[in-house]
Amino acid sequence: MSFKEFLGNAATVTRLRESVRAGRFPQAMILAGPKGAGKYTLALMLARAMNCVERPESDGLPDFCGRCENCERIGEAVNLEERVGEAVSAREEMRDADKRETRILIQTHPDVLIVPPDPPQLVIKLGQVRQAIHAAFYRPPAEAHRAITIFTSSGFMKEAANSLLKVLEEPPANTSLILLTENPQELLPTIRSRAVMHRLGALPAVELETLLAERRRELKAQERALVARLAEGAVGRALTLNLDAYVASRKDALLVLGTALREPDLAQLFKTTETYRAGADGQEKTVNLLRALGSLLEDLLLVVAGTPQLMRNVDLAAELGRMAQGVTVDWLDGAAQALGLMEQGMRRNLLRSLSLDAMAVALGER
Repeated sequence: MSFKEFLGNAATVTRLRESVRAGRFPQAMILAGPKGAGKYTLALMLARAMNCVERPESDGLPDFCGRCENCERIGEAVNLEERVGEAVSAREEMRDADKRETRILIQTHPDVLIVPPDPPQLVIKLGQVRQAIHAAFYRPPAEAHRAITIFTSSGFMKEAANSLLKVLEEPPANTSLILLTENPQELLPTIRSRAVMHRLGALPAVELETLLAERRRELKAQERALVARLAEGAVGRALTLNLDAYVASRKDALLVLGTALREPDLAQLFKTTETYRAGADGQEKTVNLLRALGSLLEDLLLVVAGTPQLMRNVDLAAELGRMAQGVTVDWLDGAAQALGLMEQGMRRNLLRSLSLDAMAVALGER
């Protein structure tokens, strides 16, 4: 594996590799971009490029061999979800007193520390930042040329963010901090001002379709077109999107919209929403439904605005065109607000089936 395999954002990747070659890699950097854009993949690539023993080049710029001990050990952290799952399982086996004090950190190489959101709240906590500070200031690189700490989320507890700010005000000499974020505005302005920001943009749908033709050959041409647009330019999302699950959720979302916009079939609605029960499976199913509904509402807005060529659910162009007849921007705005209230209700553990019924009927009365 090398930088040649990183898809898209060539100008940004080139600038970062040039900074590695010049030995002027920033002490604090923000990689911003949509989920699935490759922020974490790129951060690990940079960590390997800075610490590769063989230090190869490609296209006249630093690359990494992927074979030396540093590259292999850093590369063991590629599957972040799996590593976090292992760390959470290990914490669960501890005594209660130790469990409360133990924070989730991933470290497959002694000089590369990865800080993910700590379950179950899924935010970066003060204890994690303190351990990152200790590593940066009191543990010089043992096997690497430069130590790297990667924060995989911009969701910090207030105390954790303030603690991180102190590090950025007096950055350690031998460590670079890389912060990954989908939304830089989540970070404190004082953090943003002390870090170099690089943005990863979305790939055009045409490029994603070409990639899907190579990597997901089981998809037909129409399915590739749909996945490429649902991915919203994110490579990772395009390669992993479960199309069957999305289509199933979208079918129920269409029923909710149909109840609101046409003569309602309440019997069918109640029969469908009854399957959205309590428990983890029901929660995931409801989240997928709400996402699909949000996607359909956005496409309806594009049709009403006269830009149907921008819609994501391209296979439903004709049906959404018919649905959009008589729909106003005000109605869509109200539907979006109702969807937001429904999402808030899910966080308060409201009864899912009744909440879905109430939302569908309320939209029909607008």
